[in-house]
Amino acid sequence: MISSRGRGTALFWGFVLLFFQQSSNHFLDALVVPLSAAKPAQSLMGVSLPKVFLDKNGIDGTESDFLDIGAELSSGSSGNGKTMVVFGTHAGDFNTIEYMQKIRASLPELQSKGGIDRIFIVVNGEPNQCKIIASLLDFYAQQHEKRFFGSRSPIVVGSDRRGGKKIRRQQRLPPDDDSLSPFVKQFCSGIGIGPPWMTLPAVLPGYFGDPNGRREWIEESLKQGQPSGRWPKILELDKEDQKNILANKFDDAPLGVGDWGRRPFELATLRLQSLIGIQIKHWSELKPVDDRCLTQYGGCTVVEKGGNAVYSWVDRGLCDVPDMHDILEVLSAEQA
Repeated sequence: MISSRGRGTALFWGFVLLFFQQSSNHFLDALVVPLSAAKPAQSLMGVSLPKVFLDKNGIDGTESDFLDIGAELSSGSSGNGKTMVVFGTHAGDFNTIEYMQKIRASLPELQSKGGIDRIFIVVNGEPNQCKIIASLLDFYAQQHEKRFFGSRSPIVVGSDRRGGKKIRRQQRLPPDDDSLSPFVKQFCSGIGIGPPWMTLPAVLPGYFGDPNGRREWIEESLKQGQPSGRWPKILELDKEDQKNILANKFDDAPLGVGDWGRRPFELATLRLQSLIGIQIKHWSELKPVDDRCLTQYGGCTVVEKGGNAVYSWVDRGLCDVPDMHDILEVLSAEQA
């Protein structure tokens, strides 16, 4: 079911989007996973989360569909390919959305250049939220034979089945300080106040631009969101085939700025689309099942066959999500 590298049109590309409901009784007993560990397969051994197969026709699966992440990383894929594990936040969070947007836009290169043939995405939330966010970001549109998302219904998920082990990530502001509402912590983090202090360095470049930056994933995400009615509209799309971009308003930026790799306000515009068209519009459907999930960050790791990490990243702020091309550069260096 999972493809090896280089099998062309016969490959099966999988995303395992693992949704698990954060139980308030066991939340603080969660397993802390060190993403930078040399052996993440060992750190994640025994962390078993329900999964289902999700395609454009909906969710399907049985109660026996579980994924032991550590065991999967130890056994490796069917070939010599690598596995990316993304620890997202709740379904309506900026970081989860941008992880998914970046992966969607860079998927062919992650496979062909990075040798990644499996991607597991862990997100805090209920299974219907998985279906909603996948639909909103149009994960089905990619030309691959099957995609995998998880998990099952909250009745079946029951993360407590494994003794209360859950994946707990770095928190925004003091995680165990109950005197502050999670919404207050989230607001402070959103305006750059409080550790780990990397929200503003991640957000401000979206306004300033970068002459040497990359915008492929931004344009791809704008192209996906605009036909869905997300505002503001920046692209002129071919009426006959909306996959074709005829013009981008940022191309006309003055003083040569239109030739920059990433133009000022271009990324900020995409994030505004996500804020209005996804987070605000669908908040009641995507909001975390436990308010404490508001204050979590995520991260990602790429693991080679055998379980060794060849790349690790820990989010340190809102929108502090790695660029997929930076990951590819590290993986290329490892292969060399």
